This record gives sequence, C-alpha cells and structure tokens, in this order.
Amino acid sequence: MVFNDHWKQKGQHAFLGASKYNWINYDADKLASAYTGFLAAQRGTELHNFAAMCIKLRQKLPRSKKTLNSYVNDAIGYGMTPEQVLYFSDNCFGTADAICFEEKDSVLRIHDLKTGITPAHMEQLFIYNALFCLEYKVKPKDIFIEDRIYQCDEVIVATPDPNDISIIMSKIIEFDKVINRIKTEVSST
Repeated sequence: MVFNDHWKQKGQHAFLGASKYNWINYDADKLASAYTGFLAAQRGTELHNFAAMCIKLRQKLPRSKKTLNSYVNDAIGYGMTPEQVLYFSDNCFGTADAICFEEKDSVLRIHDLKTGITPAHMEQLFIYNALFCLEYKVKPKDIFIEDRIYQCDEVIVATPDPNDISIIMSKIIEFDKVINRIKTEVSST
C-alpha cells in the first residue's frame, strides 16, 4: 500500500489528535473550553514574540498601564535583553523573558510577561535568579535582585532574600547530580 503524503502535517499535532486523547471524554462545552485555552496559549506565545522584537528593536509602545506596554517599555528603559536562556546544565535551564545585570551597581533585574489570568508565581523568577548566579558565578548576597511580573495590567515587584536564592542554587546542584546519576545507571543497563 502506498500511503497518502500529508507533508504539511509532518511534525505537527492536531488539537483532536491521538497523542492528546483526553478529548474523547469531553462534551461540547468542555471541548470549547479546552480549545479556547489552547488559543489563549498560542496568543500568549505570539505576544511574547512581539514583545521580544519590540525590546530588541528598542521600539517603545504607547505609554499605558496595559500589561504589554508596561512590560516592553520598562524592559527597554532598563536596557534589558529579551528571551535570554540561563543555563546550568542540560537538566536545568530556562529562558528569562527579559533580563539585565548592571555590573556597575551589581543589580540583577528579571521581568516576566504573563498573558493569562492564572495567578503567577514569583518562584519561577527566583529560579532564573539562581540560574543566573550559577552560570555567571555570582553570589546572591553580593548583588541586589529585583524581579517583576507583568500581568492583568499590574506589576508585581519582589526583591528576594539572597539566602532563598542560595537555597535554590543548592537544590539545582543537588538535583542535577541525582538526575545525572540516574542517567548513568540507565545507560549502563
């Protein structure tokens, strides 16, 4: 048998696909809700891409308290780098939405754009802080850290305790070793 060639779909996943099979248990209302959430996630990705391009091009948006405008304008104002990967190992890395480190004043700023309505958690940014410190060999107690979450036309600001960031750094190091040990054990069997 010669199968039909669906070259446009190669590598893609349909919303009603087999790999996400739970939809067979949905009713029409649940399906509509799930698909609306899927579209919101896609829009969030597009907004992040748009914001990153504005920041890279240093293109400010009209002054407003709107989430996107505030996020972009603040990132440009602080001279931040958008979509920066922070890397400790293949087991632990992440992409900060916007980041800058002012070496002269020893200030680390990390900003996060949230386009949904689910309340955000500052712990995500604390992990970015720890990854930055690990990657660039900076002690949290030697710098000032300011984290911001932009969501629902509000800006939530946190200045984490350096000890809390150090604890996360230690956990990353410890858990990375655990994962590497498991990988070694699995590959030797």
